[in-house]
Amino acid sequence: MTANSARGAAAFDAVVLAGGRAARLGGADKPGVRVGGRALLDRVLAACADAGTTVVVAAPRPTSRPVVWAREHPAGGGPLAALDAGLRRTGADLVVVLSADLPFLREETVRRLVGAVGTADGALLTDPEGRDQPLVAAYRRAALRRELDRLAAGGEGPAGGGSESAAEDRGLAGLPLRLLTGALELVRVPEALAAFDCDTWDDIAAARARIREHGHVLDEWISAVKDELGIDLDVDTGTLLDLARDAAHGVARPAAPLTTFLVGYAAGRVGTAGGGPQAVAEAARKAAALAARWEQETAAGGAPSTAAAPGSEAPSGGAPSAAAPSGEAPSAKGGGARPAPGSAAAPEDSSPSAPGTP
Repeated sequence: MTANSARGAAAFDAVVLAGGRAARLGGADKPGVRVGGRALLDRVLAACADAGTTVVVAAPRPTSRPVVWAREHPAGGGPLAALDAGLRRTGADLVVVLSADLPFLREETVRRLVGAVGTADGALLTDPEGRDQPLVAAYRRAALRRELDRLAAGGEGPAGGGSESAAEDRGLAGLPLRLLTGALELVRVPEALAAFDCDTWDDIAAARARIREHGHVLDEWISAVKDELGIDLDVDTGTLLDLARDAAHGVARPAAPLTTFLVGYAAGRVGTAGGGPQAVAEAARKAAALAARWEQETAAGGAPSTAAAPGSEAPSGGAPSAAAPSGEAPSAKGGGARPAPGSAAAPEDSSPSAPGTP
């Protein structure tokens, strides 16, 4: 069994069912369909990253995270047969059971489900209409094992463990999931967005459109980049955006992406010794302070940064060096305030006024 050793001992394992026929998608490879640049399966795997062991019941394929593979018997035997196959490769007392088509499932929701089980047999999400979503749920492993064995024996009572092909031999294939969940004491957790699954191409289109909405796109993009690069780090988006703004305004626009890159590189070097988010914050603080000093010098121009020495004067008949050229608005060097971001000041690349224009 391959465990997620990076997280140490986990409170739960996970089973992801990813072997369905996707008939409403015309038989497409649904776990591999991309939403926000990531395969649906990879999005679900990211949500259960805290699991000690993650089992995917499907034919093996490349994934963004390490998993254990399992296959139901017979192949295509339905959710109960797949759950039986996956459960045999878990060992934790709590098992999160997920379908592979949940584009908006988050780690927070998985943790919420695990915490909601309490003394019950499990906890599952409900959709906006109040319908149970048994494939977005956390269950007690013992309760699942008990009911799977009962159903495999034809409902006559426990039938024991059996071989890996027991689901086929004892009749789990083709049985609906409600036969299992109907016998369990379950806690209902309403969460509409996390329960959204992609059964049709219209669902896929709706999911792709949602993540590009203004209120979601930045978080979605950061999650996608971290997943693509194999980074497991909490990102303080506000701090980095503030730093990019300070570098753009205080130095030059191209300094924004270059500065944030250098901050990330510096934090990564420290992070090998356990720096993590704190290293990012400290590097960002130093870079922001540097950008502020740079801006102060730009505003001061050639003027001394401290009071002039007694008796110093401008050359006789000479205009002060900080004076703005005739016909131009005073710059920050001449005492004019620098426009705030987003103000009506003319863009940097605007063309000069024609001669004689006020």
